[in-house]
Amino acid sequence: MAAADVVIGVDSSTQATKALAVDVATGRVVGQGRAAHTVSGGAKRESDPEQWWDALTEALGQTGYADTAVAVSIGGQQHGLVALDEAGRAVHPALLWNDVRSARNAEALTERLGERAWAERVGSVPGASFTVAKWDWLRENEPEAAARVRRVMLPHDYLTWRLTGEYVTDRGDVSGTGWWGPDGYDAKILEEVGLDPAFLPRVAEPGSTVGEVRTGSPLRAGARVGTGTGDNMAAALGLGLEPGVPVVSLGTSGTAYAVTRGRPTDPTGTVAGFADSLGGWLPLACTLNCTLAVDRIAGWFGLDRAAVEAGGEVVVLPFLDGERTPNLPYASGLFYGLRHDTTPGQILQAAYEGAAYSLLTAVDEVLKAGGETAADGPLMLIGGGAKGEAWRSTVRRLSGRAVQVPAAEEVVALGAAAQAAGLVTGESADEVARRWDTRGGTLYDPMPVDQAALDRIGAVRARSGALLGGAV
Repeated sequence: MAAADVVIGVDSSTQATKALAVDVATGRVVGQGRAAHTVSGGAKRESDPEQWWDALTEALGQTGYADTAVAVSIGGQQHGLVALDEAGRAVHPALLWNDVRSARNAEALTERLGERAWAERVGSVPGASFTVAKWDWLRENEPEAAARVRRVMLPHDYLTWRLTGEYVTDRGDVSGTGWWGPDGYDAKILEEVGLDPAFLPRVAEPGSTVGEVRTGSPLRAGARVGTGTGDNMAAALGLGLEPGVPVVSLGTSGTAYAVTRGRPTDPTGTVAGFADSLGGWLPLACTLNCTLAVDRIAGWFGLDRAAVEAGGEVVVLPFLDGERTPNLPYASGLFYGLRHDTTPGQILQAAYEGAAYSLLTAVDEVLKAGGETAADGPLMLIGGGAKGEAWRSTVRRLSGRAVQVPAAEEVVALGAAAQAAGLVTGESADEVARRWDTRGGTLYDPMPVDQAALDRIGAVRARSGALLGGAV
């Protein structure tokens, strides 16, 4: 390792591609870049994969190290279906994780094999987010396009392929497809959905170099390329997580997860039994509605997102895009308990509470699914929402736990950078992150649990199943 070695970590998320240039020896961020994506709206959430490549090119160039970085790795949004023809062209815009049109396909697939069989075979009961349901939707609704498919990959796989020419994925991201388990690709499930296993990428060994940057790419030719992984797995790397440490991430979607030693198999479907990118497991619960939904509700009332007010009895279930946890793909938002004296600020506070409730109640389920006991230490809080006092105080008040907010930003890209750095130093990516002290930040003391708010939200959720399209 040279004193000035720099690597680049990438986060290709739903809304944008972000790149961090990081000094291998110190973990100091020496350059960064960002370029936006466009996503279609409504139930249809699609993106043209070509724009991810354009955004990657722009973001890498902005770092100032595209010509000198020694290695790169890519973290990407999970679950998205990228389907290419023989010439490597997309047969259809990529179906993203939050495209809920495949909800009925997920339900039909679950019925055909049963919840327990899905959980045991691939760790998760498929919902609308899972790639297997999206592939089934494509076959059903766009059969001519599906017939032309010769390669099926995930968003991070697509960018790795464009950089290197290698058709490869990693165990973390592929564990969110619904057709991969501990023994590899599941032949029975692939047969159920009519997908030729020859169309799928090989699964690389954790920590390996999968190829080199090709000539004509937006990075220096010959730079080493890591396996990459899904965004949640990359964030776990970026935090250098040890088993049993719970994380809540507040972004467009919300997630609660932990690295565990045991393999999760939750037949209820609440916890997805993902693998991590190292060799362990990453049980995870995900909500579709988090910061974006709360910001939308603030906008309806002409409020700044921080303009919350205490008091009142209103409950908001902000399921504006349907919901994944609880599994209510056809749900819409619900406001309950409005009075003449209810203020807009109280409604906004209730939106924060409704969004946080699903994540916080899932934390113990996540740990239990992976065979870990609840830790006494602080809850790790990351994502854009972690910067906001309204989010932090809501989480502290509903959880009763101390909250640790790392100073490091863009932990997905940072985790990808740690993965790339490991190619240079021989360390595992989580060891790199701990050496970089990526978790250092601000510790917020616990607050008394607001049991009245928890009881109020729980009661409304219990009674609202018919309105929301299923039991909650």
